[in-house]
Amino acid sequence: MAKKKEQPEEQRDNVIDAIKMLAKERGIDEEELIRAVEEGIVTAFKREFGGAKIDQVNAEIDRETGEIFVYKLVEVVEEVDDEDNQISLADAKGMDSDIELGDEIEIGIEVDKLGRLAATAAKSAISQRVREAEFRRIESEFTNKQNELATGTILKKDSRDVFVDIDRAEAVLPREGQIRNENYEYGKQMKFLVCGVDEKNGRPSIILSRTDNELVKKLFELEIPEIKTGEVIIKSVSREPGSRSKVAVYSRDENIDAKGACVGQRGQRVQEIMNELNGEKIDIVDWNEDPALFISEALQPAKAIRVDTEITTKEDGSVERYAKVVVPDTQFSLAIGRSGQNVRLAARLTGFRIDIKRESEEASESAQAMLDKFTVVEEDN
Repeated sequence: MAKKKEQPEEQRDNVIDAIKMLAKERGIDEEELIRAVEEGIVTAFKREFGGAKIDQVNAEIDRETGEIFVYKLVEVVEEVDDEDNQISLADAKGMDSDIELGDEIEIGIEVDKLGRLAATAAKSAISQRVREAEFRRIESEFTNKQNELATGTILKKDSRDVFVDIDRAEAVLPREGQIRNENYEYGKQMKFLVCGVDEKNGRPSIILSRTDNELVKKLFELEIPEIKTGEVIIKSVSREPGSRSKVAVYSRDENIDAKGACVGQRGQRVQEIMNELNGEKIDIVDWNEDPALFISEALQPAKAIRVDTEITTKEDGSVERYAKVVVPDTQFSLAIGRSGQNVRLAARLTGFRIDIKRESEEASESAQAMLDKFTVVEEDN
């Protein structure tokens, strides 16, 4: 076998040292990076020096010295027909007297500017392997953290996405996960919901959300010990991100007031959650297995006089849940809420289509219904 091509001492050190430093910095296996550089050198050699004609080209980096050797595997033949992939028996015996016809031997390839070639190949190969290794690390670490909270620092923002640093990994807050009018300025720390891992612009990215209902649940778990221990559970959440949320809670322990535990002394616990959500208002309501009582609670701060519910199963198997709620005339606007928000959130929270009626309107309709009933009786007589 031909003698390995020597590289300048300084250059050899730089290659090995650079690989070791990068491997340590990125948490990637050193041997994996070296193999990547060797593969990159082969690819670069074939591209730059016409090595595509050669069937088998290999590269080797000495793990101790950083010495680089490029060689090809050739067949020993009597008469050479393919100079790129064959060597004559006479020439082969000049290298090793024990070689016979049909053997395969490695021949060193003398390549000018191999140092530049190696540097170019190393840069490309390392870049690719770093991306692959980072993707595996991020996927392994964050796939198991889906629907969990993560704290990140805002890096930058473009016309669509916000880029966030989370544990040395790049995360993306897409437009649909952003709260309208929320400030995502550089260096700001925020809490996010981890939605999964995807590839974005050729790089592994953790996909985040600030609008998902699950974010509210996780913030409650973080701030309220009774929820974390399971003594109080969140039954449902309805939300208009950045504006208002309703959260239905239930206590498994009759000695624990679910709503009181979530609100906290002087409202401190729920205030912490509202601060994290940039001032989003949160209504905490008691869940009840009785739909009428639950709907009445969900419509707070409005007070209901009466709630009539109707559950119908249609021919296609779907279930329609309807509720008529009567409120004092003075509380009609409060029950509906600005732009219908209160009743809309209550409907989502309870799963019922809710129709709000004024007390005077309901009384008038009842009187008319009674009058119609008597009219029918008189006509029958």
